[in-house]
Amino acid sequence: MPEGTEVDLNAIIEKLPTLIPAGIQITETSINPVAFGLMKITAGFVIDDTDSEIGSKLEDALRAIDGIAEIECVASTVL
Repeated sequence: MPEGTEVDLNAIIEKLPTLIPAGIQITETSINPVAFGLMKITAGFVIDDTDSEIGSKLEDALRAIDGIAEIECVASTVL
C-alpha cells in the first residue's frame, strides 16, 4: 500500500526490478483500486528458495521502497 494518493505507482513498478534481491523474478504487476481514490500495486514473484531467508529479504526490500507504507503476502505456493 502506498503512503498516499500522491505516490507515483507506475514509477515504483518501473524501478521494481532494480530494488528486489537476486534470485527473484517478477511475473506480473498491476495497479488496483483500494478505496477513496487510493490505489495499490499487486505483484507476483517467482522466488528461488535455495536461500531460506529469501522471502524475508524480498519483504524487507519492498518495505524499504520510498512511498510504500505497507506490504502483504496474500498467497504462496511451491512450483
